[in-house]
Amino acid sequence: MPETDRLERILALLLLHSMKGASQQEKIVQLSLAGFSNLEIANLVQTTSAVVGQSLYATRQQKPRKTRGETARKRASKRRR
Repeated sequence: MPETDRLERILALLLLHSMKGASQQEKIVQLSLAGFSNLEIANLVQTTSAVVGQSLYATRQQKPRKTRGETARKRASKRRR
């Protein structure tokens, strides 16, 4: 097993362990943000890649993403208060 595969598995296990009480959808989103593919995520959370894809799609539809500029402006306005 190559060293990078081993590190990825450790990262996934640590991430899943830290999210023990989280929903399956939250786990899927976090693993996706960590760079895992839908198939890898499906194997880790014991579901299918189709469920992972649908979960990520639903998440994207629920929350419009903020741009970096919007986030920076929000932080700056909090500092001024």
